[in-house]
Amino acid sequence: MAQYPNRFDKEDLLKCARGELFGPGNAQLPEPPMLMMDRITEISEDGGAHGKGHVVAEFDIHPDLWFFSCHFPGNPIMPGCLGLDGLWQLTGFNLGWRGWQGRGYALGVGEVKLTGMVRPDRKMLTYKVDFTKAIQTRRLTMGVADGIVEADGEVIYQVKDMKVALSES
Repeated sequence: MAQYPNRFDKEDLLKCARGELFGPGNAQLPEPPMLMMDRITEISEDGGAHGKGHVVAEFDIHPDLWFFSCHFPGNPIMPGCLGLDGLWQLTGFNLGWRGWQGRGYALGVGEVKLTGMVRPDRKMLTYKVDFTKAIQTRRLTMGVADGIVEADGEVIYQVKDMKVALSES
């Protein structure tokens, strides 16, 4: 594994988005406004419920976030797909953090359950990604993980079997 810290602030995440953290052609986060977290508070390659790695990150909610004005006028709600994207972003970040090479892309998700909403009065989202598999072979680099999103401590999204791969092409 490459030697990276196990906590990242917003500037570190922006470096990753610019391709400066893991190097050109390797895992990158999107730039704002699609960057769906403000900090990573924990990351490992052998932690979590399955001992295969985990990530915990936070996203500060503000009433002026870009999606509230358009989804939906008069009834602002963060699109659920953005929470899912945040979980995918963190899954790919973990693969890059391990020192694994290639650009990240989402392959899919087995199950998604939305049980709550993110409205402008929420204060913080917490993402928790728990790897069930982390595979690196000559032909395949992939993470499979489960995840949850909490809004102010309340679980509002649950996903099973997220898949993110790294490809050098």
